[in-house]
Amino acid sequence: MNEVKDYIFTCDKMNKSFGSTHANNNISISIKEGEVRGLIGENGSGKSTLISMIAGMQSSDSGSMSLNGEPYQPHNSQEANQKHIGTVVQELGLVDGLPVGANIFLGRMNQFTKNGIVDLSSLNQEGSKLFDQWGFQPISMNILAGTLSVEQKKIVELIRALSVTPNLLILDEITAALSLNNRKRLYSIIEKLKGAGNSILIVTHDLEEMLSIADSVTIMRDGTLVTTKPSSELTVDSLKQLMVGREINGSYYRADQKESYKDRVVLRGEHLSAERFNDISFQLHEGEILGFCGLSDAGIHELGEALFGIRKLTSGQIQVGDSLNTVVNSTKSAIKNGIGYVPKDRDKQALMVDDSIENNICLPSTNEIQGTLGMILPRRRKEISEKAIKNFDIKTQGRNQIVRSLSGGNRQKVNLARWVKDKTKILILDCPTRGVDVGVKSYIYNAMNQAKSDGISMIVISDELPELIGMCDTILVMKNKKLVLSKKRSEGLTEESLIEVML
Repeated sequence: MNEVKDYIFTCDKMNKSFGSTHANNNISISIKEGEVRGLIGENGSGKSTLISMIAGMQSSDSGSMSLNGEPYQPHNSQEANQKHIGTVVQELGLVDGLPVGANIFLGRMNQFTKNGIVDLSSLNQEGSKLFDQWGFQPISMNILAGTLSVEQKKIVELIRALSVTPNLLILDEITAALSLNNRKRLYSIIEKLKGAGNSILIVTHDLEEMLSIADSVTIMRDGTLVTTKPSSELTVDSLKQLMVGREINGSYYRADQKESYKDRVVLRGEHLSAERFNDISFQLHEGEILGFCGLSDAGIHELGEALFGIRKLTSGQIQVGDSLNTVVNSTKSAIKNGIGYVPKDRDKQALMVDDSIENNICLPSTNEIQGTLGMILPRRRKEISEKAIKNFDIKTQGRNQIVRSLSGGNRQKVNLARWVKDKTKILILDCPTRGVDVGVKSYIYNAMNQAKSDGISMIVISDELPELIGMCDTILVMKNKKLVLSKKRSEGLTEESLIEVML
């Protein structure tokens, strides 16, 4: 571990309120040169608010900041960039309608501009150099950001943050969007920056990851700072207790160590092929939790889209029904046959974030809220939404609250609540706990266990191997677009045994 030196950043008694909500209450932290500082807390604890003020995205109500010993008060993110602060925000932060190259240098195009004309060739060349410099697989600078996967978008955001040659790099929940190989690449970048005397402020809900990469950890709860401790003095259990203010005992995964499900096959994939996967065949049984894992180019997330009818197959069939005689070839047919889908990118692919909780929950249930003449029944809408809010313990002011105003964990609960209902027989869950805290993770795993006991079958696609090992009856490993390994639930199943096959 490098010796840390002077403080590169400090903030003193920072306050920020949104209406009656005091998001940050007298927050004071100091980050040393060459230090990796972890920032952790439950969803809604105020972490992202603090980061947004440091990054110039919001102004504080009161308090002060300093950077390299000088007063620091950015009015926008461009000013923060000029001061060599690079930030990757929790939610996706690209402009979908602009190309990748323009997104990387957005707000900083003067360096490529002459006589009012942007030299796109030079801009794109510089963007491509950054991908090569930091060891990421190249992405075309001309492609629109909106066409990228969640992981590709996060990599572009990281490249953008690195392009300002950051003295302080802020990473808010980036690792949850990255596959194993790109996550390891990020760790090496952190070490490289740290070795050069730069500092990193990182937020992650993966507690083991936090303790492995951070020199010290700042814990927040309900908008206040609880404490800052060296990582060497912390454990996963002590972090949980500091985050939630009470002791959390035991594991939140399944307690049993053997696979358990019924003999009946409820879904069968027969030689499925598409652009990102090839000749995939498998069976899903009633009450089974079937997991898929693989590196970023393995095709696991694209397979999930195909199973819900979003991505068209080039060959093969998805068969469901009592005799597996029904073919799923569209989203409409998937929903009709009791299939629900929770995608990796909940805000762009699943939720209507600027609409109400009620409308989001009821959208996949239009048949259930119609009267005999096809009219939507307000009473039925209210019943379904209020039942879902209660069953999933969604922290809200009411069913008419706008989804965007919810924390990430509560958004994900809304996302799940839309599908966990009587008519759902199969759930496809793509990274179901991405960007949520340990309390919400525990809640989601309990909901999965309950769904399993109710006979619902689940396909879980995840970049989190402990999650798959902890919850699945069967794990299928994909590599180079193909299935290469099937593992049943057992006490001896380890991350290392799966990684060895994935790499």
